Amino acid sequence: MKPQTGPLLLGFCCLLASWCLAQTPSAAFHDGGSSSCAVCHVMHASNDGQVVIVDSAPLLLAATSSDLCLTCHDQESVFGYDPLIPPPEKGSGNFVFLLEDNINDAPDGQINSLAGEGSGHSVVSLDRGTTSDSRWPEAPGGTFPSHELSCTSCHDPHGNSGFRMLNGVGPVQNGIAEFIYPAPAAIGIDITDPLAVESNDRHTAYISGMSEWCANCHGLYHDESSTASFAHPGDETLSSAQITIYNRYNGTGDPFGGTQATAYLKDVPFEQAGMTVSSTAGPSAGSRIMCLSCHRAHASSAPAATRWDMRIGLLDDDGLVSGSFPIPNPYPGSLQGALCRKCHPKGQRYDFDFSAP
Repeated sequence: MKPQTGPLLLGFCCLLASWCLAQTPSAAFHDGGSSSCAVCHVMHASNDGQVVIVDSAPLLLAATSSDLCLTCHDQESVFGYDPLIPPPEKGSGNFVFLLEDNINDAPDGQINSLAGEGSGHSVVSLDRGTTSDSRWPEAPGGTFPSHELSCTSCHDPHGNSGFRMLNGVGPVQNGIAEFIYPAPAAIGIDITDPLAVESNDRHTAYISGMSEWCANCHGLYHDESSTASFAHPGDETLSSAQITIYNRYNGTGDPFGGTQATAYLKDVPFEQAGMTVSSTAGPSAGSRIMCLSCHRAHASSAPAATRWDMRIGLLDDDGLVSGSFPIPNPYPGSLQGALCRKCHPKGQRYDFDFSAP
């Protein structure tokens, strides 16, 4: 009779894992903290001492990697349950808007509806009933296959030292794609704190590299040389005129009354070396526009995860045609126009005449 080496090997592996964890008692969950492997993975079977991999799968405790992530990161963080009552905004946007039946608030929004799959990154989740965006077989501007989009397309499930554990240079999802740009430099608010809500003095501090990182999947999508229908710089230093406009603009009701010390608007962020999560100052020399100046990272109640709906004239019109969640107006007054005004003067589709000194 053959010796039963399988159970012995399995026991030894468990003992070894326990010993390794004991050597790093302060490790976070995704970095090898207590019982981290067993919380996400089933134990590998063994046959005469040989580990068995079932259909080359990582033996997850959920149908997809996104479903597994959402067993912990759900209502209070990245994926709520009701698109009309989303969780408090913490900076990245929320996947709950993928569940909407219509997010088109343009005048033709009722006859030309846009399903929630168009609200941002349409991650595949069997539990939540979300599928890949039917309009895009590949990431706009790139080649990442939409049907493979999951939380782990962007985040390293096993942990790293980067911002929000974003994937860095190298293969992702077992080689589905190869990232050529490193993870961005940024500092985020504590997403585990239920009281931590994004505000103008409590927000993600974007420091550098965000647009390049997005280009791992999307390329320079809105660059003038791209095939996108809308051209706009996505990674460049703000001009002195744009800096002045941003700092002076304080909403439609007070377009010239802002000051640099308190000009930061969480809905139109920018990259700046040395920024902190409590910074309130507007841009200065060296500040840069980036993809997330106009978009949320996950999804929003507007097409393409934009921070405000580009299809409406006044922010208070948001949600009126579609019945979707109205993105809050950051300024007082019902006549507030698109937040493009935070950077752009009259003559560039907008209706205020700013004069740089």
